Amino acid sequence: MKRAVLSVLLLSLPSSLGSLSAAVASAEEPIDWEMVNRIRDEGFQRSQVMETLRHLTDDIGPRLTGSPAMKAANEWTRDQLAGWGLVAAVAEPWGEFGRGWSFDRAALHVLRPRATPLSALPTAWTPGTAGPVRGLAVRVDLGDDGDLEKQRGKLRGKVLLLDEDREVRDADQPEFSRYDRESLDEVAGYPIGGGGRPDFRRRGRGRREFQKKLNEFLVAEGVLATLSISGRDSGILRLGGAGSREPGESTGVTALVVAAEQYRWLLRLLEGDGEVEPEVELEVEVGARFYDDDLMAYNTVAEIPGTDLRDQVVMVGAHLDSWHAAAGSNDNGAGSAVAMEAVRILKALGVRPRRTIRIALWTGEEQGLLGSRAYVEKHFATRPEPTDPEERKLPRSLWNETWPIEYRPDHAKFSAYFNMDNGSGKFRGIYTQGNVATVPIFERWLLPFNDLGADTVTNRNTGGTDHQSFDRYGLPGFQFIQDELDYSSRTHHTNLDHYDHARAEDLKQASVVMASFLYHAAMRDDKLPRKPQPQPRPAARDRADGRQ
Repeated sequence: MKRAVLSVLLLSLPSSLGSLSAAVASAEEPIDWEMVNRIRDEGFQRSQVMETLRHLTDDIGPRLTGSPAMKAANEWTRDQLAGWGLVAAVAEPWGEFGRGWSFDRAALHVLRPRATPLSALPTAWTPGTAGPVRGLAVRVDLGDDGDLEKQRGKLRGKVLLLDEDREVRDADQPEFSRYDRESLDEVAGYPIGGGGRPDFRRRGRGRREFQKKLNEFLVAEGVLATLSISGRDSGILRLGGAGSREPGESTGVTALVVAAEQYRWLLRLLEGDGEVEPEVELEVEVGARFYDDDLMAYNTVAEIPGTDLRDQVVMVGAHLDSWHAAAGSNDNGAGSAVAMEAVRILKALGVRPRRTIRIALWTGEEQGLLGSRAYVEKHFATRPEPTDPEERKLPRSLWNETWPIEYRPDHAKFSAYFNMDNGSGKFRGIYTQGNVATVPIFERWLLPFNDLGADTVTNRNTGGTDHQSFDRYGLPGFQFIQDELDYSSRTHHTNLDHYDHARAEDLKQASVVMASFLYHAAMRDDKLPRKPQPQPRPAARDRADGRQ
């Protein structure tokens, strides 16, 4: 009998020492079940997450960094957090971003061969038209210096179509989706990648330099406006920026993105029937404005002060800025509302955390994680400036990595940063960014939310948002796995990104999971474990200026 029981026990043990240690760590990681009960009750029964999101989107609206609406959002979130009882609530300046911009009118019409209104919106940081302007449409390629020379002297008074046609994208994927068990298991797997990273900095510099040339060329040649095809079909407009926010630089001419189906129609009109050269006359009117009074940008920051470990910090955040085509609900009013709701829940429950819990709502994320990166470099760690004076003129996001990392004292006191920025879908788990030591901890912290669909921990990296600003300096920064919903298919950077695409039940679930993670990170005896600190890659060693 004893031998049989022993055999069963041995068979039930993990098959490796690594698994055994993980199992022991998982069993030892405490969960405050009573506090989880209270968090769930407050977050589900008295949630304010949708009221917060509604104000950010319906009342304040699009929050392009540097715009008056962005500053209104900084001020409102600061005051709201202070009103909930957080301390040290400020709109903290992080550096000069450049000129603000907004628009209040956009109209594009075909006048000939038949009068038709078109669906179009301006790209950010392009000038308005100072009233309606009319000109003939022409299709041109302006992709490099040679193209500019070919067209010199030919484009005055014209409206330029800059893009070729592209194929209609068949809807081979659902427009609205959630993870199932199979897809979550796939995310949980860790693929071993190979090869190097694409040189995005070099490409970014090239695009920036050519955009400056293009802007100057368009103005000098007397072009009225440019049109580009939307990156989405079905009438969806997907927008970004094309002008310049740098004081003193040319902003080019009015640039609009046109619904793909209507843009294709314009191309067909310009092709004609082969017998008579077609004339397509357009009328463009855009009301846009630049703001030069304050070039500084701000992050909203506030705290719940800690007790015995108050000099250590646990952070939660999301980017508050958005693009201008819509109200910025899924990207990323939802993340900002969840981060705010998480700290509201903890304050409503009277939590006195051991570590200080700090919320930060970032700006400039859409232009390259600018606000979070500046915050990390101010408070935790930075790198030497490049020695090349021409490189120092570029935005910091386009600087090559230099070494060594210069650590500030608060780097050692930092425990974790938790981020939300993938739409309004509920949390299904969390990415560790390769920090395998956090796996048993996060598995335990997710246990009270398995019934809500959150149970997956993956060692994969995920990118494109503000946790990377922490991760690149060796600080534990994490992004949650979220249900996709219609984020990539319809709302990401498009004119559909409004409040009605958010899901209240999902945002409530995300808020309680976030609040619980913050609470347990702030209360545990030790800070969260860290990965090995970053080291220069071989290609970067050549640029380290001898300061290894």
